[in-house]
Amino acid sequence: MISNRTFAERTPQVWMEEIRTVTPPAGCAAIWFFGQESMVFKGQQTVIHVDPFYSNYLEHHYGAKRAFPSLLQPEDVTIADYVLITHEHEDHLDRWTLTAIATQCPQARFVAPACCRPILEADCQIGPERIIDALTGDWMELAGKDEQEQIRIKPVPAAHETLQTTGSEREHRYVGYLIEMNGVKLYHAGDTLVYPGLPEMLLEERIDIGMLPINGRDYYRNSRGLIGNMNYREAAELAAQAQMDTVIPLHYDLFAGNSEKPGYFVQELYERTPGQKCHVMARGERYVYVSPGAFMK
Repeated sequence: MISNRTFAERTPQVWMEEIRTVTPPAGCAAIWFFGQESMVFKGQQTVIHVDPFYSNYLEHHYGAKRAFPSLLQPEDVTIADYVLITHEHEDHLDRWTLTAIATQCPQARFVAPACCRPILEADCQIGPERIIDALTGDWMELAGKDEQEQIRIKPVPAAHETLQTTGSEREHRYVGYLIEMNGVKLYHAGDTLVYPGLPEMLLEERIDIGMLPINGRDYYRNSRGLIGNMNYREAAELAAQAQMDTVIPLHYDLFAGNSEKPGYFVQELYERTPGQKCHVMARGERYVYVSPGAFMK
């Protein structure tokens, strides 16, 4: 049984126990937030991690340091069925975390852009049979943890700051993910700008809950080699155009030189589209999303 705890009382073991024991009813999804774009989703029994970045080692991130220590360490992650990677940057493809998950969760499978496969195989020691290339444009039907649970995942092109392919036209270097589980459709955008056709494509998908980066980009960050994303105004407009039921901002809190104030995003929504639901997640929070169709006969 999960008891109410203060943040100081929450430990990695508490989070893993939450993830293991929480079972959302039909039409609901449990979501955990661990900073930057590190998210955990659970429908019925299946647990999906997206961009788990839990190590404190940054080899190439331009001298950046975490604004706060990681809430989890790689060795803490003992529950994972699928791990989705949006691109190869180390705050999204964390080799130390993925190596630990691959060892500690032998049933886990890893979905990533095809250009990430050599890193996953060589650096993370993940067997090729456990890796699924994130080819954009089509839904993948994947088995859930329970034999009656079905998971659908659709990689979506992301423009970070440009759309790039590394092979065929479906082998995008940067991706986001549409995820359908337990009667809920989620969209994790990864790192991206808004590009032509993205709002219309997302509108067709009728997204229940969207997770969008808001940290933006500018000349000075570009000059330091930092590749940017949509800003909070663009994210607010995208959520409105795509008619997302609820939107969560991401990628604003982990590095002081590449951050944003999520309150700006909330204010933008309030002033321009006051009917748009949003939720700013606290670090380590478990948020249970209830879709409009939940509890309906």
